[in-house]
Parts: sequence; structure tokens; C-alpha cells
Amino acid sequence: MAFSTLILAAGAGTRMRSTRAKVTHGLLEKPLIRWVVDAARQAGSAEVITVVGFAREQVEPLLEDTTVVIQEERLGTGHAVMMVADLLAREDTPPSLLVLCGDTPLITPDTITALVASQQQGGAAICMLTHLLADPTGYGRVVRDAEGNVLRIVEEKDATDEERALEECNSAAYCFDVRVLLENLAELKNDNAQGEYYLTDIVGICVAKGMTVKAHIALAEETQGINSRAQLAQATKVMQQRINNRHLEAGVTMLDPDQVWIGPDVVLESDVELLPLTMLWGKTTVASGSVIGPNTRVTDSVIGPDCRVDESVLIRARLEAEVACGPRAYLRPGTVMKAGSKAGTHVEIKNSTIGEGSKVPHLSYMGDAMLGVGVNIGAGSITCNYDGANKHPTVIGDRAFVGSDTMMVAPVTVGSDTVIGAGSVITKPVPDGALALERTEQKIIEGWTVKHRKEKR
Repeated sequence: MAFSTLILAAGAGTRMRSTRAKVTHGLLEKPLIRWVVDAARQAGSAEVITVVGFAREQVEPLLEDTTVVIQEERLGTGHAVMMVADLLAREDTPPSLLVLCGDTPLITPDTITALVASQQQGGAAICMLTHLLADPTGYGRVVRDAEGNVLRIVEEKDATDEERALEECNSAAYCFDVRVLLENLAELKNDNAQGEYYLTDIVGICVAKGMTVKAHIALAEETQGINSRAQLAQATKVMQQRINNRHLEAGVTMLDPDQVWIGPDVVLESDVELLPLTMLWGKTTVASGSVIGPNTRVTDSVIGPDCRVDESVLIRARLEAEVACGPRAYLRPGTVMKAGSKAGTHVEIKNSTIGEGSKVPHLSYMGDAMLGVGVNIGAGSITCNYDGANKHPTVIGDRAFVGSDTMMVAPVTVGSDTVIGAGSVITKPVPDGALALERTEQKIIEGWTVKHRKEKR
């Protein structure tokens, strides 16, 4: 079933009230246009061509795996197809062309496959994608003949009472016989109030010439275009339910699926538990036995088996088995938590490896650090890794005990089996097995409080 795909993504989307191109807005952290491109690819499209126009500098970086065509003047959907006519006329172009809108992220590969098959198996000039609505107000109605072939698309304002009663509506997605499309593009006219060329007019042209035009009915939710923030929120809810149901069926536990958001590329093993207000984005993977949440956001991270991530933010971090994280920890890019390690309450870690069984329990910052096995970091301790111009490393050996409120001024090395006294500022290497203290002498002034109070009177 050979076909190529043309995605129309040149519009401004004014109802979004945004300076951004509509198709760049995210649905579960994935741009709208990427949902459509990926659906076409998954359905087996040999090539994907995208037509861009408004704010194309925002859109083009999202389309590096497609052939991008610029529509400098946006003169309608028919004009957009004219922009790619030369590409479609190549000898190696597949016989069918799927045309989709870049703002329809809910369309599925299965529906695309069925649409193309309907066009090819029936030898139709066009197969339209349609949907049924109990209240089709505002949509163009699809009028069929007794055999079920499409006769025309009639706009509501032009429809008779009988036609207005029809529930089948045009969805603005098509599969064309490429040869037929190219032969009839020149017959499109722009003698309308908008001065635009409408792709829908090809349907009437083909019917008038006695060609077969078919329609394939899809679920209405799949054909929904995103034209406003409210519609984006509605589509997000639909996709959230689709994805969550798939994971539930595969053995993932969710206390409340309505309060869990999972991106399309996230991989979850069975027996993962997701608590409310959990968001998993990007290429995140979570292994069996791990509990994530509540109130947790994880992006592009790897979480191993039997981990616990509680009220935390993880970005491009890697957790091995049985790692404890949180509550309220922040693991920034480059963080590696080895098996059995811990990042506790109000801990921030960046570009650091926390060794097997090592603990950073609370109120600490580890940046550009390498911790060995069985290290304990006392509360309020930090690696001073930035000198105002460059970042420097801190290395802490196996089984080191770092007392509370310690500052390790990088670059610095703390050896294995060492003890750092609380409140120290470590600026020099500490050899293996040593005790390091850095404090001024404590002074006590007897009777100071009483004397001070008398002076204030």
C-alpha cells in the first residue's frame, strides 16, 4: 500500500492568541505537527511533505525528517497543494497522496491506513475522511448517492433542510489518486470572497467528470482540528486517556488516571505505580516496581527497578535500582544515582554521580561531583563548583563522612574513609583515612547577656 503524505501547516492560527505558530504548541509536551507526522510515518508513508508559511522559522526545526515546502502567499488549501505539484510529478512518487492538516494530532495510524486502503481498493479518484455528529451545526455536509459514493460537499448556508439533517461531515483529510489530482489542480478557481483556492473544490470537479469519490467515516475526535486553547485542552484530555489506558492495560497502576500525564514516547514496565500529579515527559523510562509521585515531573530520564521518587523534579537523570529520591529533590541533567543511593529532602544535584549506597539526605547541593560508595553527606553541605567563570569537579572517596554545613571548594578531592567536621570549608585535598576540620576558635564571654540588656536600658 504505497502512499506519500502532504501535511498542511502554513496557517497562523489566530484564535490561539499566540505569537507562536499554531502547530508548534505542545500536546503532552509534543508539538501538534509532530503527532501528525509520526502518525503518517507509523502508517507506512513513503515520504512526508510539509507546507509551512506563518512563523516558519519556528516550524521548520520540527520537520527535519520531512520535505519542507514554503507557501509564501497563503491562498488556501488548494494553493498549498499547487506548491508541491512538481514534487508530486516525479516518476518515483507513490500512486496515492494522503493530505492531512497539521493541527489534527488525534488522528491514528489505523485510521490513515484504512483511508488509504479505501481509496486504493476502490480505485477511487478521492477518498475523503468524514465523521458523524449528532449536532453537525457549522460543518459542511457530505451528500452521497444510493451506492454510497460522494456526490458533493455542501456548506451549511447553502444546504437544503434535508441536507442540513445529514450527520456526516467533511473532516478536511483526503487520499487522492496522485495522477487525477495533478490533472485537475489547474481547474481550481479563486472566485470567492476570500480569493482562495479550496482543495474541497476538487471533489466537485471529479464528480462532475464521472469519477468515483468515496468517504471513510472516522471517530469525530480523531478529526478534530485545534483552533483554540480550549480545543487544545480537550485534545490533551483525549490523548491523556488513550495513553493512560494503554499503560493501565499493560500492568501500570494509577491511583487516579485523570491526574497522571504521560508523554507518547515514555516507556513503563509492568508493576510501576504512578501517584496523582505525576508528569512523565520525553524519552523517560521507568522499570518495574518503582513508585513515582505524587507531585512529580520527570523528563528524559531513566528510572531503574524498585525506585521511589516523591515530590521531585528530574531532568535527564539516571537512577539505578532501589534509589530513593525526595521529597522535593531536584535532579538536574547529568545526575547519576547508583544502586541504593539517596537524594533526600530539598536536595539539588547537577552533573554528578552519587555512588552505590551513598546518601545526600537533606538540604544539600552536589554539582559536578563524583561520590564513591557508601558516602554520607551531612545536611546543608555543598560543593562550591563555580568560581564565577568556570565549573570545577569535586571527588569524594568511598565511605567518606561529610559533616553538616560543609563547603567543599572545587577543584578538591576528599579521600576514602575520611571524616569532615561539621561547619568546615574544605579547600585542600584530604588524604584517605584523615579527619579534616576547618573552624575558628570558639569564644565564650561569660555574663554577656545580662550586661548587654543593662546597656540597652
